[in-house]
Amino acid sequence: MDKRLERILLQVQKPARYVGGEYNEVKKDRRAVDLRFAFCFPDTYEIGMSNLGFRILYGVLNEMPGVWCERVFAPWTDMEAALRENGIPLYALESGDPVAEFDIVAFSVGYEMAYTAMLNMLDLAGLPLRSAERTALTPLVIAGGTAMYNAEPVADFIDLALIGEGEDLLPEVVELYRRAKKESWDKSRFLRAAAQIQGVYVPALYDVSYHGDGTIAAITARDGAPETVVKRVVHDMDRSYYPVKTIVPSTEIVHDRVTLEVFRGCIRGCRFCQAGYVYRPVRSRSRDRLAEYGKAAIQDSGYQEMTLSSLSTSDYPDLVELCDDLAAFCEQRHVNLSLPSLRADNFSMELMQRLQRGRKAGLTFAPEAGTQRLRDAINKNVTEEDLTESLKTAFSGGWNAVKLYFMLGLPTETDEDVLGIAETVNHAVHTWREYAGNKNRGLRVTVSTSWFVPKPFTAFQWEPQISRTEYDRRVKLLREALTAKAVTYNWHDGDVSFLEAVLARGDRRLGKVLESAFRKGAHLDAWSDCFDLDRWMEAFAGCGLDPAFYACRERTREEILPWSMISCYVSDDYLWRQRELAHQSVVTPDCRTRCSGCGANVVEGGECCHG
Repeated sequence: MDKRLERILLQVQKPARYVGGEYNEVKKDRRAVDLRFAFCFPDTYEIGMSNLGFRILYGVLNEMPGVWCERVFAPWTDMEAALRENGIPLYALESGDPVAEFDIVAFSVGYEMAYTAMLNMLDLAGLPLRSAERTALTPLVIAGGTAMYNAEPVADFIDLALIGEGEDLLPEVVELYRRAKKESWDKSRFLRAAAQIQGVYVPALYDVSYHGDGTIAAITARDGAPETVVKRVVHDMDRSYYPVKTIVPSTEIVHDRVTLEVFRGCIRGCRFCQAGYVYRPVRSRSRDRLAEYGKAAIQDSGYQEMTLSSLSTSDYPDLVELCDDLAAFCEQRHVNLSLPSLRADNFSMELMQRLQRGRKAGLTFAPEAGTQRLRDAINKNVTEEDLTESLKTAFSGGWNAVKLYFMLGLPTETDEDVLGIAETVNHAVHTWREYAGNKNRGLRVTVSTSWFVPKPFTAFQWEPQISRTEYDRRVKLLREALTAKAVTYNWHDGDVSFLEAVLARGDRRLGKVLESAFRKGAHLDAWSDCFDLDRWMEAFAGCGLDPAFYACRERTREEILPWSMISCYVSDDYLWRQRELAHQSVVTPDCRTRCSGCGANVVEGGECCHG
């Protein structure tokens, strides 16, 4: 290790973030590999190491002969300052080698607020920010993750974006790059060839023109690039890679446990949920394979907690049986089996009895809206009776802590809907008083609200975000209506949600704003103690762009959207129909009840749902 780095690590918070050497990390002989892959997560070690997708792709790449994938995380502010002061470039954990020496520098981006961290990591690595300034094939800068379904705000900085699921797509890109490197292709030739791979979007091969009012006039593909880039999908989850031998961090992370992904996709069709649309269709892992993976991962890692995770885990058809398969194993090893946020319409006594075998952590439900009219508008398909029955089951079984998640600013929301959240919470308190099996410990209800952010590839992608003033008014209205002593109310920072709405539906003109904000000090915007909206507003003003144009403007059906060259299989016609149904408060049945014709069934030959 560099002597300067040794001195630095004695002076920064959580030095274990920066040293590597964890159990199950992959070390390879530099001389035995022909491609080095710097896998960058544009957030801190604790966040990145909690990401299952990051662990999956790390394992997939390192199983490829001749390829060495190493991890790189965004340093915290103290470490960044020390690196810059001492002239130490950003490095990979496994080898300690500078990122600039790698063949491919890849970012996993699940959240728009990570964009400036991407730029900062490139800058710390000593690499030019803009793709046009990196003229050589090496290093190639790529990005994937949910945020890349609209890659336009970072189009100037990346060489290509990977659209969809990376287990098959990323190795295909890597193999093409190895060929290009071996045959001495130039960067331009490689990018044209990469654009022919399904799921690869090369921003430089698309020209965008604008109308006088700032809306997009045309998106034109050139040099043989496809007019539409179609996402990649993993078809067989039982055959897809799962990281049984996963890295065990040397320091505490956010989700320090084994995470079992029971299925991918979602049957529900909540109209605000980007993940629910872009990860369609539903593909499940078999119960036997999940039990095998879970047990092996616990035995290898020594973790004391296992969580069964998916977008809507309680919709897994064999969930109770899977819990039974894992129960004896977990009890014998004192491993807690847990589930993430549960649906209020299928939380059962059977499921509760399985969860009771571990410690009674708080239960989490997400009604999202306070009235049935608005829940129908967003297609939540949960009723007040569903929530009441679930709470009765939980409280009578001994639970006394519940978290309830809602959104403010949803399309068609009124003050009656906002106050309906308080009524729902008060009803939860009343249910506990009536049905609690253990009142000695008292009740704790945590209510959290977020500010609705319209996202691409949802039924609400055309909707405006409400103004900041209106959002603050609704928070105040709800806060004053929540009077029960057992209730704690937390609400999301409005500044962050506003900028998220800007970036989520932004076009490539925002690239100059991103760079300007970065130059002004925006580095870790996902963290409230680092985020400053004022520097962003200065950047917008300096670039002559109005953020409200992106966040607060309603789009027409005819408008060309910045992500119109991308397909997640779900058609715009379907999403528009869902928007119209939302304004009528008409629900669409879930996918197991009836196919609603979203378009994703072509992936599975007409069969979306399994089990």
